[in-house]
Amino acid sequence: MIYNKEKRIKYLGFDDIWFSVVGIFILSIVTSYLFSSTTSDISLLEVALSWVIALMFSAIDWVINRGMMIYLRRKYPEFTDDAKRIVLFFLTITFTVVFVDYIGGKLLSLIPGINYNVNVSRLKMLLPIILITIMTMAIYEAIYYNIRLQKSIRQEERSKQAIVQAQLDVLRNQAQPHFFFNTLNTLRDIIDQNPREDAKKFVDKLSDMYRFILETGNENLLPLRDELKFARAYIHIQSERFGTNLMVNWHIPETSLDYRVVPMSLQLLLENAIKHNIISKAKPLAIAVVVNDDKLIVENKIQPKSTQIPSTKLGLANIQKRYALISDTSIEIHNDGNRFRVSLPLIKVSELKTSHENIDY
Repeated sequence: MIYNKEKRIKYLGFDDIWFSVVGIFILSIVTSYLFSSTTSDISLLEVALSWVIALMFSAIDWVINRGMMIYLRRKYPEFTDDAKRIVLFFLTITFTVVFVDYIGGKLLSLIPGINYNVNVSRLKMLLPIILITIMTMAIYEAIYYNIRLQKSIRQEERSKQAIVQAQLDVLRNQAQPHFFFNTLNTLRDIIDQNPREDAKKFVDKLSDMYRFILETGNENLLPLRDELKFARAYIHIQSERFGTNLMVNWHIPETSLDYRVVPMSLQLLLENAIKHNIISKAKPLAIAVVVNDDKLIVENKIQPKSTQIPSTKLGLANIQKRYALISDTSIEIHNDGNRFRVSLPLIKVSELKTSHENIDY
């Protein structure tokens, strides 16, 4: 594992070769300084020998502690195990430093000419070595924790994106049967009131609209220009049924066409206006579609029907939920009893929710 770079990065969080070399060198200098004689008559050879011994002890301490750190990380990989793992690791460091010093001292005392006494005062001097080792290994822990935290955040973010995408798919698939349900009602009325040829034309144009739905079926946001094409095609179909009794006034500046909207949102609003209001020669229905303050506004006079046709009641709720998942700006609904107005936010790519900004639109 020491020589395998991938495993070093996996269990340590980074490639620690140079960190280990520099750490052992600094630890050996500190150890040599703490255990060197304070007398001024110490020779250069004794200084060098003291440093070599300290380097050997530091390297052994480092390798053992590093190995135990990897073992504990493999045994206790979860965040919930961090407290247990860190306590065990710090106890391991204390034991390792004392044990290596004791065994190393015993072995060195067997070498003629080397005076290495293990006594109570020496054990007291090991305390700063233990603290320095703990602080050094704490750097490992800090790096490891930060890398795991970032990885956990990325995984959580991907999970959130997957959940949001699933919710959007459900809502988008919900809107399409809603459209299908209402167009069938329209087709039924055309068959009842108009010649067969009109019904055939309606079906042909309806097939073009469904082709558009299939082509944009996986998108969560559309440029306004594309949504307008779909909405105008829908109004063209409805005009075959209502003639000049249905009027839609479009006031869309060219500069707004690249803004994004939820697919089929404008069409659903137009559909609701047509479905819930009287449209006749005596009471023509005028719908205004305008852009104002970066909002797409659909407004009409309320002309309630005496009997309502069957409704899935999903249109406005569907739009609201999809906007809530994609943008921090919600739709606005205003009903004063005389006029009904819905404002859809026109979304720039930069305004998408940060946590879900890479959802494919």
